[in-house]
Amino acid sequence: MRYAALALSVLGLPLFGLLIPFGGLWALIPFAVCALLTGLGVWDLVQTSHSLKRNYPILANLRYLLEKVRPEIRQYFLESDVDGSPFNRSKRAIIYQRAKQQLETRPFGTLKNVYGDDYEWITHSINPKHLAEWNFRTSIGGPQCRQPYSASLLNISAMSFGSLSAAAIRALNKGAKLGNFAHDTGEGSISPYHREFGGDIIWEIASGYFGCRNDDGTFSAERFAAQAKDPQIKMIEIKLSQGAKPGHGGVLPAAKVSPEIAATRGVKQGVDCISPANHSAFSTPMEMMRFIGQLRDLSGGKPVGFKLCIGHPWEFMGLCKAMLETGVLPDFIVIDGKEGGTGAAPLEFTDHVGAPLREGLLFAHNCLRGAGLRDRIRIGASGRVVTAFDMARTLALGADWCNSARGFMFALGCVQSLSCHTDRCPTGVATQNPLRQKALVVPEKAERVRHFHDRTLMMLGEITAAAGLSHPGEIHPAHVLKRISPLEVMSFAEAYPVIPKGSLLDGTAPDDYRWKWRMASAETFGVAM
Repeated sequence: MRYAALALSVLGLPLFGLLIPFGGLWALIPFAVCALLTGLGVWDLVQTSHSLKRNYPILANLRYLLEKVRPEIRQYFLESDVDGSPFNRSKRAIIYQRAKQQLETRPFGTLKNVYGDDYEWITHSINPKHLAEWNFRTSIGGPQCRQPYSASLLNISAMSFGSLSAAAIRALNKGAKLGNFAHDTGEGSISPYHREFGGDIIWEIASGYFGCRNDDGTFSAERFAAQAKDPQIKMIEIKLSQGAKPGHGGVLPAAKVSPEIAATRGVKQGVDCISPANHSAFSTPMEMMRFIGQLRDLSGGKPVGFKLCIGHPWEFMGLCKAMLETGVLPDFIVIDGKEGGTGAAPLEFTDHVGAPLREGLLFAHNCLRGAGLRDRIRIGASGRVVTAFDMARTLALGADWCNSARGFMFALGCVQSLSCHTDRCPTGVATQNPLRQKALVVPEKAERVRHFHDRTLMMLGEITAAAGLSHPGEIHPAHVLKRISPLEVMSFAEAYPVIPKGSLLDGTAPDDYRWKWRMASAETFGVAM
């Protein structure tokens, strides 16, 4: 059906061609139309800029035609969200423009309601700076790490091969190589497509231990060590939970376990691929710290950390207590907000389970500060972070760097058709169908991935300079303001207060933190008895 319009135009050529001697002009006109449509369809198939046109020759041109006819329609395609969520407005337009290196300016002021609740802005300086360099980086690796990694402040968040196509993985990793930033594998392990272009890899290990598992699904130290020492792998990330469905496992049905996915994940083809809800390698905070130390040793001293969406507060505090008792520290922690997306999550989990990014990030930042650990552990953040202002706001709340999934998917050409779970993605991004994947031209999309990264960091640099600062790491909660009513404004420093260093240890932390700290235990993920 994708090629129906092209097929009809091709079939119409000989049909109307034969009728020209009999019908004259009345046959010549439809013949010319079919010839023009055939030419357009062939061009759509061979051009490399638009995945939609390659997958839907002729038909996809209607979308772009409508955009040109009326700006309001273009506004719909670029700035509205088909599922009604508040993500976009202008964000999708920004991503596309940066990825395609288009002009980003807008006439007639902001589209935002500056007097509406939740409007936010960053304050600027009368004496702005000039920053000649925008390739901002942060060093990840604590005192126990022998191979620290200098990471970009913007990296590709976890998206697995299997949920994304081989073409999408190749384009993302090549873009990461071109732009010198990192590509998180997601829990689906390291495929040949992650390795093809040599981009920096963050290897995510989840409860299924894909790529480092025994036949019974338990963790294999030997298989982990064999992969982890690859120089392309820069960091190891243990996934405890993800924002869209924290505390929920998953099953990849046997029918979808292709030979490639089976080889990548280390599972049997034709058998359900199960991701348990919890880990089997550890069951207490103390055991988890020892597991982190084991992975660091097996990897040759590379940075090892974990990712989670904040849930029970005493559990995260229990991890902090285990760090203090064992002396084993993660090199980094990634806080995933529940705003994050996935192609397959139960609706109630998506809407109502897990902490949003701001609350989760602030809580983790404060716990580490209160336990006297923050200076030795880096924090990453993910959860609908796609623009430079998103990054500035997130850094102000305590993050050291940001990860983005949706932003890079849009840079690949995703149009948010909401068909990720159907294997019928119209742009070849989220499908295992080899014909649909061919629409995504890897060299073209890799450049767009790089441009989105580079231009977002450039804009972050401009925002930082406008605030009179020299590095985004200097953005403080007091620099970001939030309207909480038409007549009242509050700074992030007031709305999201930071607790003093060591205050959980000396008992001077706010009451809300002190009673949770008393409930936390290094011996159990439950409540201390």
